[in-house]
Amino acid sequence: MRPLLLLFILMPILEMWLLITVGREIGALPTIGLVLLTAVVGLALLRRQGLSTVMRAQQKMQAGELPAREMVEGIFLAVGGALLLTPGFITDALGFACLIPGLRQLLLGRILRHVTVVRPGFDPRDGSPHRPSGDRDVIEGDYSRENGQPGESHKKDSDRNG
Repeated sequence: MRPLLLLFILMPILEMWLLITVGREIGALPTIGLVLLTAVVGLALLRRQGLSTVMRAQQKMQAGELPAREMVEGIFLAVGGALLLTPGFITDALGFACLIPGLRQLLLGRILRHVTVVRPGFDPRDGSPHRPSGDRDVIEGDYSRENGQPGESHKKDSDRNG
């Protein structure tokens, strides 16, 4: 908790120092222009990368796959967008690192190396379907309610046919 608190205290101080230093060198209006330019370029990049990520996630879901990488990319894109909208050059650099595909893939690769997605009924090592060794009495099958109880999701065969 303390490192996060320290980050929230130090980051604005560093941003103000850098903005003042750059403003002294190139002037106040060009500095403001640079901050606005990074926000506009960042939002355009965010929109493009976001649409691409959503499309890939939809394709994976339609193929019956879990879009885990795309979900993590979406989080990166949201964080990157928020950082680019925050005035300052340090947050802009971090935001662009989240939005530039090559850098984002490098960061994602390092993070996802430590993450395992486990789906119930599937072996986490290779993703193949499996049954836990203790479940020897399990019989797989389908069922439907035909007694008219609330929450009924299937109709009787006589109701379907006519």
